[in-house]
Amino acid sequence: MINDLPRNNFKHAILAGQTQIGMWLSTCSPVVTEAVSGAGLDWLAIDMEHSSNEIGDVLNHLRAAQGGTAEPVVRIPWNDPVLVKRLLDIGARTLLFPFVQSAEEARKAVAATRYPPRGIRGVSGTTRANRFGRTPDYFNRAESEICVLVQCETQLAASRIEEIAAVDGVDGVFIGPADMSADIGFPNDWDRPEVWPTIIDAGRRIRKAGKAAGFLSGKESDCRKVLEAGFNFVAVGSDLVTIARAADNLAKSYANAKA
Repeated sequence: MINDLPRNNFKHAILAGQTQIGMWLSTCSPVVTEAVSGAGLDWLAIDMEHSSNEIGDVLNHLRAAQGGTAEPVVRIPWNDPVLVKRLLDIGARTLLFPFVQSAEEARKAVAATRYPPRGIRGVSGTTRANRFGRTPDYFNRAESEICVLVQCETQLAASRIEEIAAVDGVDGVFIGPADMSADIGFPNDWDRPEVWPTIIDAGRRIRKAGKAAGFLSGKESDCRKVLEAGFNFVAVGSDLVTIARAADNLAKSYANAKA
């Protein structure tokens, strides 16, 4: 039925332990989102934390991703229930919460995605999320297709993996390598031998706790390493890096033409 609640294939796949390969999107271009959504990837991270994407931009990304294979995962800039409410109402259903440091912060994230009495999400009867009031029983069924992912980005958060992963409603825990390496003392340098054991150990403990483990890197060797370690939702590149490095290589290949 066209107005029924659509299945979140990404959520059900990671909960079943299946591997989901994704890509990070920071260009704020729905054209890019549309272009990559049909590439065969499983998920796309629409970044609001480290890009200029705002609510209206996210809406355009969600529209652009329709018809593709990839689930849009919106990384919000902060654990803010007001922002969560607005994103869910426009149809986002997989959210990545940055810098979650404790089980209490994880519970706050989950509560923002649930209607009362299980949470604090505000009720609006006519939104894009419920097909403008046409989805049967949306308010009772919505959370079954909403996916909550939290980022552990510090040594403190890593030490609390079990508590965070145990929070009901948390579907996955993402290890941010850039911030984790910075917290250890090597900003954006997770190649250091001091950093990798923390990353791999965190992923192992997330999976042992029964939740999905996530990661991002533009290096294939990094991605292969975490996939072998059991991480099961991994972003293997980004739009900005892909474009920037391709432009670098293109410019270099024609450098002699200007001589």
